[in-house]
Amino acid sequence: MLNSVDNRLTAEERKKQLVKIGLMMLRDQPIHELSIDAIAGQAGISRSLLFHYFPSKRDYYVAVISAAGRRLLRVTKPDDELAPDAALREMLVQFVAFISRRRTAYISFVRGAAGGDDYAVEVYDDTRIGLCRRILGFLGTPEVADNRGSAEYLRIHAWLGYTEDLAIEWSGLAEDARPMTADELIDHAIDALHTLRKL
Repeated sequence: MLNSVDNRLTAEERKKQLVKIGLMMLRDQPIHELSIDAIAGQAGISRSLLFHYFPSKRDYYVAVISAAGRRLLRVTKPDDELAPDAALREMLVQFVAFISRRRTAYISFVRGAAGGDDYAVEVYDDTRIGLCRRILGFLGTPEVADNRGSAEYLRIHAWLGYTEDLAIEWSGLAEDARPMTADELIDHAIDALHTLRKL
């Protein structure tokens, strides 16, 4: 239990604590299955007090899934000093690792959006736009990110979806059943990107 007897947290600190607990629980279960009672219990507060900080279960879920999207963008951000090709590769290394470590939570993130949950769709789309913008910067065409109806943007967006699905399916296999290593998967994804851009 986190801070079970600590009533000195500010409102902002308590909200961050509750979101952090939600993120930890999200590793093992989909967002819509998170138990408000269990989360409140972990924080050492009552269910009603949780709803003092988040007016509804939906508001809490939005806060948690938004934090998950920000975390993905943060952990996949490569060193600013890297050359563009190296930066792209480093981003993909971290992207694949993130999906592998948090596969259940990531699938929940993707499927929540695919299922039409409006809050999940918005967060997922914003996260995908952030990743596409970053990739286009590595490719030397950052201005394309401002024209999401362009053929180039659509290709990058589609490629990211392909790479994401490949990483999800690959990470779900037993290690000795995977047809490629993580490095080979990343090499394949980069080759696919450059091939797609030539079509």
